Amino acid sequence: MEAKIIDGKDLSNRLREDIKSRVEKLKQNGIIPGLAVILVGNDPASAVYVRNKERACNGVGIYSRVIKLDENTSQEALLEYIYRLNVDETIHGILVQLPLPPQIDPNAVINAIDPAKDVDGFHPVNMGRLVIGEECFEPCTPKGIIRLIQETGQPIAGKHAVVIGRSNIVGKPVALMLLRHNATVTLCHSKTANLREIARQADILVVAVGRPNLVDSSFIKQGAIVIDVGINRVDDKLVGDVNFQDACHVAGWITPVPGGVGPMTITMLLENTVLAAERKWVG
Repeated sequence: MEAKIIDGKDLSNRLREDIKSRVEKLKQNGIIPGLAVILVGNDPASAVYVRNKERACNGVGIYSRVIKLDENTSQEALLEYIYRLNVDETIHGILVQLPLPPQIDPNAVINAIDPAKDVDGFHPVNMGRLVIGEECFEPCTPKGIIRLIQETGQPIAGKHAVVIGRSNIVGKPVALMLLRHNATVTLCHSKTANLREIARQADILVVAVGRPNLVDSSFIKQGAIVIDVGINRVDDKLVGDVNFQDACHVAGWITPVPGGVGPMTITMLLENTVLAAERKWVG
């Protein structure tokens, strides 16, 4: 039996309708949610991401401010922009597009953002709150992954979830979030022995390593939920970390690339921005 496709585009569109309603409610109370995105340099991929974020904000009624800085911008100058945005009442969310030029330490930049405006969910305060189970901004891609899993209608609680990849952006936070949803979690990485055998035990398999077609059907338990976070360009085509055609014959549910996790990431950024405005409104 072929796997059911978890359509990230469709879910994203439905969630954006709800976000629009929340934005409208805030506007009726005199609050316009605002997101500031800082782009340093001329990286083409980053420029595309920033344009997509700006378009998405406009689509749901969020005020979008894009700040473009020269690639030779100093760390001190960038931090000054962030400090100004931290105290700007019209801005509820701040995002600095990565990667940054070599003269700028990304950790210093992330640490400078007010945790209450850290809609990317990367600040140590938000990551720490995630670890101990307190209210926080959840990182956008992991948050989208959880929504995609929930879209299957299958419970997360009690399931064995295997995450392949331990990055601070996806692997570690999604493992923590799965744990918060009462899954039993195994976190794998490049030094994991018997990776295929461990992956094949997963009821929920999340693959986020950036290696095209790494995971085939031999890694997948019959009927498992497979979330492919990878976006790799091979022969001018976008492919995931999972061999989609092969995996479809074993998985119960699977996300496509493109059209799976990708659309959810920006939608969760919009949701976090609205959440930041709502928290400010409620106080």
